[in-house]
Amino acid sequence: MTEDNPSLERKFCGGGSGLTLGQDARISGYASLFGARDSGGDVVGPGAFAASLAALAADNGKVRMLWQHDPGEPIGVWDEVREDARGLFVEGRLLTDVARGREAASLLAAGAIDGLSIGYRVQKATRDDAGQRLLTRIELWEVSLVTFPMLPSARVAGKAVGEAAELRKLGAGLRRAGRLLSGTKTSKRSEST
Repeated sequence: MTEDNPSLERKFCGGGSGLTLGQDARISGYASLFGARDSGGDVVGPGAFAASLAALAADNGKVRMLWQHDPGEPIGVWDEVREDARGLFVEGRLLTDVARGREAASLLAAGAIDGLSIGYRVQKATRDDAGQRLLTRIELWEVSLVTFPMLPSARVAGKAVGEAAELRKLGAGLRRAGRLLSGTKTSKRSEST
């Protein structure tokens, strides 16, 4: 059975997406993984984004980077959006001159958020006998940073924003030194915070 769906949908991708936060608030990871069933039971097939990405490239269009799918909260720019054998890979920059971009960078660095989610329109899908959708052609609109991804394997892989990682390490070292000077015992866990 084939179906067409004109409404905008969202698909979250969490844990395992390899989303990383690097120097100068650069982030990268997988916004969608091929063959992985999400919490809604959908599976994205290889090549599902190809036509949409080609159309965007032909029009000099861009996939938007949003905060929690809110079109009023752009937080950065995706410099690269491409399919590979694993899924939909994204790489871009959080705009730390924007308040929400600074907040997103801080939350990512702290590990408070690490999910990715796509906003899209299904152009072609089939259903198997169990009712599971296989999405074979998707019109991609945006990729958001989110708190709770629908696909648990779509996540940020690493975290460090400019000097923030070094400052956290310095702070942990100073806390450890303070505890040692005061005679308080430390555990491995408390030393890393």
